[in-house]
Amino acid sequence: MGNRFSSKTNNNGSKSSRRFGGGNRSQKKLQSDEELLHIQALSLAIQHHQSSQRFEGSMSRRIGSTSSRRRSNPTSDPPVNAAKQQKQSPEILENLVTKNIVLIHGEGFGAWCWYKTIALLEESGMIPTALDLTGSGIDLKDTNNVTTLEEYSKPLTDYLQNLPENDKVILVGHSSGGACVSYAMEQFQQKISKAIFLCGTMVSNGQKPFDVFAEQLGSAELFVKESKFLIHGNGKDNPATAFMFEKQQMRGLYFNQSLAKDIALAMVSMKPVPLGPMMQNLTLSKEKYGTGRRFYVQTLDDHALSPDIQEKLVRENPPEGVFKIKGSDHCPFFSKPQSLHKILLEIAQIA
Repeated sequence: MGNRFSSKTNNNGSKSSRRFGGGNRSQKKLQSDEELLHIQALSLAIQHHQSSQRFEGSMSRRIGSTSSRRRSNPTSDPPVNAAKQQKQSPEILENLVTKNIVLIHGEGFGAWCWYKTIALLEESGMIPTALDLTGSGIDLKDTNNVTTLEEYSKPLTDYLQNLPENDKVILVGHSSGGACVSYAMEQFQQKISKAIFLCGTMVSNGQKPFDVFAEQLGSAELFVKESKFLIHGNGKDNPATAFMFEKQQMRGLYFNQSLAKDIALAMVSMKPVPLGPMMQNLTLSKEKYGTGRRFYVQTLDDHALSPDIQEKLVRENPPEGVFKIKGSDHCPFFSKPQSLHKILLEIAQIA
């Protein structure tokens, strides 16, 4: 089974890096909180690499929810009445079908990218678990040898298979991790309470994950022939096995609104993306995948998966609800963690 990052309460009192509109906190205090959060995350990541155990982090912050299911106006980071939120959250969360939320990273990322989201969810009373997909994060599998979506998604399907019989989870799939969520919905629909696609590859039956990025990267056929980002793990005379963007390219595509410290963390942590799973057509049935509850979170300053493409995905494969994060790049867990957190809680509370 793949590696997991999950959370446990500790006594640190750090908060997210994004400032809410209004409030009386000084810039100096915000910077201090940001420093503490990053020191905590990086030290825990180092400890995790050394011990190959679980990455555990927390942050003293409770965020409540809002009420609309489908939003016409983008979400931003509003002021928060902390005392009011602390009183409301436990009462609301008691009635949830499940508090278990499983976070699936996108291409090149790992469970490490969810550190802010893990902390916020845990402090709100949820039970988050972030998984490393095969060959990702600290999983030692060579990405050049990961050839199918089934193999790539195995840590997720193993996790679902080992759940107690009546347990359900909420799945969150970022970017191409959305394809892994779709695959899991087809295999374990009865274990999934809700599926959330975070600027994700919410493909239709018969599509491949790469198709979603075709407008930015060109057709799949052209990409595998001409892209300068390809990796030929079995030699130049054999088909490409993976790809990885150059650092400058990643900065522009993924992190155009993210903090420099989060970008630095990503630059030393991201790994090549196995090509096979991205090029595999998904088989999704109406009886299984089609009966699942899907929600989509759009990121409105996204350079990797443009808002127009995300809107097209929603039109062609309509989910139950659509949410929008204004000012977020392709990585809202870095650039808009509070807004993302509020939306995740809101979706969790939808009956």
